Amino acid sequence: MERIPTIGPEELATLPRPFSFPALSVSPVPFSEDVLAAHAETHLLILTPKAPEITINWFREQFGVDPTNEPCMYNQDWYLKEDFASKASLDGTWHLIRKSVLEETRAKAPAEIVASLVGERFPSALTLTFTFFAWYLLRGEALWRHDFLWTADTDHNGDHIYVGRYEDPTGVNKKGFNIHRHLSLRSAYSAAPEVIG
Repeated sequence: MERIPTIGPEELATLPRPFSFPALSVSPVPFSEDVLAAHAETHLLILTPKAPEITINWFREQFGVDPTNEPCMYNQDWYLKEDFASKASLDGTWHLIRKSVLEETRAKAPAEIVASLVGERFPSALTLTFTFFAWYLLRGEALWRHDFLWTADTDHNGDHIYVGRYEDPTGVNKKGFNIHRHLSLRSAYSAAPEVIG
């Protein structure tokens, strides 16, 4: 039986600086052996330590936005004052995260995807960011290299947050872990058409 890829306390202890988890308290894995075995090919099991100092903004400060120093964050700053990036912290629990996207969810709205999920939910933007960097540093591989992932988070306007796509498959944009928001139409979006002569 294939064993599920795991990033637990032993692996977290080997993460290079700036990571440091000297007093890591570990909760029991909440998934049965049967559940882990059933997801061994598609998921990874990761412990996100209780670390209030680690936020999405912390990743930007520590890893920067220069794609010549990998891994890095994508160079954008719109989210710096958003709560999901500046205040949300890791929860100290285990997560069973998909290593690749569900093909049948491509180009579907988050609400439509959520309505179709059974026994699953969108992870937080920080959980996915932590998972990406931990996996990259431990395995030398970029998860979700060309894909964006919906998260459970929204910005102050209620716009849905999506993350990922470390590398633009077209080569137009530079490398970096992306943090974006799906802009919803509201009254500020309008038009000022010009007259055709």
